[in-house]
Amino acid sequence: MVMTLAKDDIEELRSRLEDAVIKCSERCLYQSAKWAAEMLDSLVPSDENDPNANISMDTDPTPNTNPFLPQLDPEEAFLEAKESHKYLLAKSYFNTREYDRCAAVFLPPTIPPVPLSTVSPNVRSRTSSTPQKGKSKASGRPSSRGGHAPAQSPYPKLSQKSLFLALYAKYLAGEKRRDEETEMVLGPADGGMTVNRELPDLARGLEGWFAERSELGLETRGQGWLEYLYAVILLKGKNEEQAKRWLIRSVHLYPFNWGAWQELNDLLPNVDDLKQVAQMLPQNIMSWIFQVHCNQELYQVNEDTHQTLNELENIFPSNFEEASAIFADILVESPHRLDGLDHYSNILYVMAARPQLAFIAQLATATDKFRPETCCVVGNYYSLKSEHEKAVMYFRRALTLDRSFLSAWTLMGHEYIEMKNTHAAIESYRRAVDVNRKDYRAWYGLGQAYEVLDMSFYALFYYQRAAALRPYDSKMWLAVGTCYAKMNRLQHSIKAMKRSLVAGAYYEHAADNTDANHPTGRKILDPDTLHQIATLYERLGDDEEAAAYMELTLQQETGEVERPDTDSDDDGDDKDSDNGAGVSRRRSDDDDVEVVGGTGVTATTSKARLWLARWALRHGDLTRADQLAGELCQDGIEVEEAKALMRDVRARKEGGG
Repeated sequence: MVMTLAKDDIEELRSRLEDAVIKCSERCLYQSAKWAAEMLDSLVPSDENDPNANISMDTDPTPNTNPFLPQLDPEEAFLEAKESHKYLLAKSYFNTREYDRCAAVFLPPTIPPVPLSTVSPNVRSRTSSTPQKGKSKASGRPSSRGGHAPAQSPYPKLSQKSLFLALYAKYLAGEKRRDEETEMVLGPADGGMTVNRELPDLARGLEGWFAERSELGLETRGQGWLEYLYAVILLKGKNEEQAKRWLIRSVHLYPFNWGAWQELNDLLPNVDDLKQVAQMLPQNIMSWIFQVHCNQELYQVNEDTHQTLNELENIFPSNFEEASAIFADILVESPHRLDGLDHYSNILYVMAARPQLAFIAQLATATDKFRPETCCVVGNYYSLKSEHEKAVMYFRRALTLDRSFLSAWTLMGHEYIEMKNTHAAIESYRRAVDVNRKDYRAWYGLGQAYEVLDMSFYALFYYQRAAALRPYDSKMWLAVGTCYAKMNRLQHSIKAMKRSLVAGAYYEHAADNTDANHPTGRKILDPDTLHQIATLYERLGDDEEAAAYMELTLQQETGEVERPDTDSDDDGDDKDSDNGAGVSRRRSDDDDVEVVGGTGVTATTSKARLWLARWALRHGDLTRADQLAGELCQDGIEVEEAKALMRDVRARKEGGG
């Protein structure tokens, strides 16, 4: 997918983003407004190459009409003008987090869909359902043809902007009460069963509102905001298919609401679903950005994604990511930016960069100590210091601030694994999966937890889910292969471990091994994985394949690409050598052997050398066995075994002589 924008298209995009910032802010969707504002700020300035950009103060102001924006519906414009003073009052209540007062400005508490008590709706439903068994006339609503009542909106006649603000405030009021009623994170009564009690009434009310507009032929005059809210409510009720349908409808009506795209992204667990939904999306730049975002979420890092990102940089050249590829430079550009700082702390944690992690922990705490990102950064710092109890405390604090904060659930699961609290770790990972089913770390963590409990079947299931999400990660396939091996499904284990090698099971420092002599920068295979495959072949009784993989394991010490005549070469070098030891793996000047930087001697390669020495001894290759045993003595690993082998070789030579 290739998209190029002309100058007029850039100006239209600028106008659309400005409009998105205003409209999202008017509806109190501040995260979407922030996203649109950042995208707007990263656009190429329209007057950067214009010599007449400095306009005189005496210039007449331009008319307040934008040719790139659609005209507002006359009826909606009239209603918005009529309700302007009430809208300002409601928004002021919303900004002070008085959500019930905000909703009450437009939705009086006396109307049915906004009950003040949770008892009255149940009473009405019981009294209305019993008479219907006998006569349909008992219903208080007049029936239409077929016995169904005509669709009727339960809300007063309001503009869509005011209705959205009122219903969104009602939704947030329910979310606030749900959080207040919820037990502490992973507490005794924290089963995740506390729900937003406003959802059923909101769903029924919006369903009636949309049904009435459909009967009046007004479904095409929607603005996309109420459709988005209805989809969020359906999603909270686990009605994912209908939510997906309404989100697609919402982005068709108003494509610059980034929140709708994010909710739609959460409903796409795999690439096939993305391809299916992509055919139903509007063809514009937002759909383009959305597909790039989904590909990154699904770990589809390929050439097409890279090309698309490069093309986006031509349109949005001055964003933070273009300023630098690393988070350190982003902090220099914007030291008070906390978005994504938890990901940077994860990188520093893996690198064991404790001073840098301490610095950004102090920086984040000074900026806003009550942000979930800050709590995760501080938690990572304490985890790196092996103070796991303090780390869990900060991850809990992050979840108290935002129960849907994915990083905190996953990181807390890691800490519980370190604390040997497997059951708490499993619950943490399960909550992470509930938040985002595309997070391979949570699936992998569940596999690790069940593997600790020796429940290989469960561990295999979760490892397979992680491998499906991240098919080019060797660690995922290695875990799958290990589970198969524990279950004695050796052929499946070998296939999984070979896939781990193909996926890139190599030492990271070999990736940079590119020079004039070796421009391809060949990557070293992981000797541990090769040794495991050889061991599995040995368990199957296939000693020939086992020996071949042991030889391949041994070759990773020097990074030899090809050794076509291993035995003969070894014998010849042994004759020319003074001590007859260490020749096969330490030479680098043969013309027929290409050598790149290898792993050096490791415990795994020494095990492979010992196995090959015994193999050579069993097959009567005494010279090869003696050579390998001598190399083992030089390695300083398995020395006693090596000396015993050398004595056995000498005894056989003397006996044969």
